[in-house]
Amino acid sequence: MTNPTIRIHDQETGETVDREMTESEVAALDETLEQISTQQAAREEAKATAEAKLFALGLTIDDLKAIGL
Repeated sequence: MTNPTIRIHDQETGETVDREMTESEVAALDETLEQISTQQAAREEAKATAEAKLFALGLTIDDLKAIGL
């Protein structure tokens, strides 16, 4: 299996080079994508928790929108 391609552009010369990512670059990319996924899941969980607390208080999303939140 081939690695993803990376594009490098030299602004001074205008030269653009496309090459396969090295194994360390692929590993760094995988780690970054995992961190992003973890952060998105944490945000979704925090949102669900906040909504549950609001619903427990008898508020709805429409109530919050009505007061500008």
